Formats: sequence, structure tokens, C-alpha cells
Amino acid sequence: MSESDGWTPRTRLGRKVAEGEIDTMVDALNAGLPLKEPEIVDQLVPDLEDEVLDINMVQRMTDSGRRVKFRCVVVVGNRDGLVGYAEGRDDQVGGAIQKAIDVAKLNLIDVSRSCGSWECGCGRPHTVALRTTGKAGSVEVELQPAPRGLGLAGGETVRKVLELAGIEDIWTRSSGNTRTTVNFAKATFNALRNTAEARVPQRAYEQREVIE
Repeated sequence: MSESDGWTPRTRLGRKVAEGEIDTMVDALNAGLPLKEPEIVDQLVPDLEDEVLDINMVQRMTDSGRRVKFRCVVVVGNRDGLVGYAEGRDDQVGGAIQKAIDVAKLNLIDVSRSCGSWECGCGRPHTVALRTTGKAGSVEVELQPAPRGLGLAGGETVRKVLELAGIEDIWTRSSGNTRTTVNFAKATFNALRNTAEARVPQRAYEQREVIE
């Protein structure tokens, strides 16, 4: 994708990508520049997948009457260390999904993976590099490195987020109202975000926008 394909970069990071100065998503995330164009992700991660976790109808009373919108929860990832999460709202389901996907691309993180379990030692990046926790609302999710072959020991929502992040084996523990898909997915994503920030401390200062 380039200007000839209909994308005209509007940011400094976008121009660097379009000119070939930055050619990987990891380099883009570590460049210290804000990621504000989903087209950057489209160009650098063409194999990005998306998964709709939840669609819900939201009603709000206004002076003109009751307004109905759809809220969509989406996670995106390339199953190789990159994952993003977002919510989108629109009058139509399709519009809500597309908005969520675009925002999830802007929330993309590079998860710190390794063979982090003392029980394994295979040397492959199949689990998280360190023990970490994430919170959202009343939900707290703890991720612990696990040996190869264990699989994803967690609920369905957690597994979907971890699969797109490229995590193959992990121990998880959760508390709070985990039946709320939104907070469960947010807490899992925030736990993965903490692994990325632990590996690159400066990014925690430059780009920290934890989804509350």
C-alpha cells in the first residue's frame, strides 16, 4: 500500500513507512512516534487477523428519544507476537465492527514472548516471558509462563486473545466478574501490554495509554 494505492500518509510515522525507512511493525512501535493511521498496520502486517469477541446493543436516552447503537469488541493479531484490542460503536453492526478493527490496529502491541518456564527450557517463544497481571473493571487476569505442551489454560475469551498474540502455552488465573466479555478481554490485553512495557521501559512513558 502506498500513495498510488490510495493511501496518503498524514503523520511522520506514516511517511517513514511509505518511504521504506521503517519496514517492520516492531520497528514502527519502537520508533517513539504515535501510531495514528491503521493503514500503517495494513502495510506492515498484511497477515493480520481479527476476531469479534462480543456484539451488544446499547441504548441511551436523549432529548429526542431513545437512541440505539451497537457495541462491538474486537481483537486483532498476527499469531506471532502482535496483538491489539478495541471497542467500536455505530448505528450499524458492520460499522461498529470496522471501527473496532481500525482502533485495535492503533492499539497494537509487541508481546514479550519466550520459553519463560523453568519446567521447559526448549528455547522457543511459546509463552509469556514473565509473570504479569492486567485489570479492567472488577476483572483481574494473571498470566504465568508455562512449559511447552500445556496449551492455553484459561477461559474462552482469554484463549482467543492469547491465540492471536501467538501464545501457545500459559497458566492463567482470573478473578472478578469474568462473565463480562469486555472487561475479561481488556484485562487479558492489559496483562499482555505489561509484558511489552516491561521489555521496553521507555515505551511505557512515551506511549502508555492503558485501556480503562
